[in-house]
Amino acid sequence: MARRCELTGKGPMSGNNVSHAKNRTRRRFLPNLNDVSLMSETLGRTFKLKISAAALRSVDHRGGFDAFMAKAKDEELSATALKIKKDIAKAQAAA
Repeated sequence: MARRCELTGKGPMSGNNVSHAKNRTRRRFLPNLNDVSLMSETLGRTFKLKISAAALRSVDHRGGFDAFMAKAKDEELSATALKIKKDIAKAQAAA
């Protein structure tokens, strides 16, 4: 299972553990991922996604899931999120 945010593309980063004696060992910084259900008002249903806590705050800041998906870049989204974005755009164009 990939440790990657489905909305922002945020993934693991690498760095060093640095001891008091300045010994360095490699480590991974994992994103704070959460399983959440986000509601789309346009489609009238919920979607279960694995997103970072920062992405969840961004969804709230932009005014909801539909508004976030309208502004999201396609290369950052996962395959499932990209399909959801296209469905939302299609439904908004039809309405």
